[in-house]
Amino acid sequence: MNQMNIASIDLNLLKAFEALHDESSASRAALRLGVTQSAMSAALRRLRELYGDPLFVRTGRGLAPTLRANQLKPVISEALNKCRQSLAMVDPNANDYQGRSVTLGLSDDFEIAYGRRLIEAVARRAPKLRLIFRQSHSQIVGEALLQRSIDLAISAGGFAERLLSRQVLGEGSYLCLADPASLEPGQQALSLAQFVAREHVLVSSQGFIGITDEGLAALGLSRHVCASTSHFAALPYLLKGSQAVATIPAHAARGIAALSGLALLPCPLDLPRYPIELGWRTSAQVDPVLLKVREAIIESFAVTCSPPSAG
Repeated sequence: MNQMNIASIDLNLLKAFEALHDESSASRAALRLGVTQSAMSAALRRLRELYGDPLFVRTGRGLAPTLRANQLKPVISEALNKCRQSLAMVDPNANDYQGRSVTLGLSDDFEIAYGRRLIEAVARRAPKLRLIFRQSHSQIVGEALLQRSIDLAISAGGFAERLLSRQVLGEGSYLCLADPASLEPGQQALSLAQFVAREHVLVSSQGFIGITDEGLAALGLSRHVCASTSHFAALPYLLKGSQAVATIPAHAARGIAALSGLALLPCPLDLPRYPIELGWRTSAQVDPVLLKVREAIIESFAVTCSPPSAG
């Protein structure tokens, strides 16, 4: 078996690999790195020879990574980020983060409520840094961090693993959304009886039982869920023109109501509040770019999220 020597390897190939994996297209990867498409194709050929694997196979939707490519991606990206970090150590006050990106795992309720504010806060601290939002939730966020498919995460829990750190950003609660045309003139709340009588739209990654069902069950009640969705952004289209109601985290409800014209209503159930947390790999604490993004996230949540009560 041939022994590979790093002294004989063009390390620019690692940048080409990262771009190909991120973009799933040789032409887009070439555009990202500012090289010709023929140069990118040549780099892919050399990468295949280097790793003894096709790495990327052509599909109807572009280039799909092989199993080996997915195994290599976190290792190569981490190595490149260490190189970028070393340059930041030489000039920690440099204000050019061109080419760097930070991937933030979060569900779309947080993206709806805080996305724009996060973009602006990150831009103030790290100009030209690209912030990538990747859909996640508490059931998968810990594994995503450990597998390095995301750099940071905002979630209602999910950071109990030993190699992860977390910080509480605030405390969440629930509000209801409904089409204002389905309410009586001037009506600003639903009674519990009115709430139960309506159809409900459930937002859930599983699609069957939600926190509202648990709260109703404690009172010996139940509701009829007419539809489930995994995306909060679909709610305006699912609620408009119906009698249905959705009970969702308050931060998302306020954001959706502000842009869609849906009515924002208090929840007639006493549902438990929950912690909103920021999580990251403990080993990544020293990366100055991640520190800047963490500061931006904390600032964005401090505006509207009250700290959790002592009780």
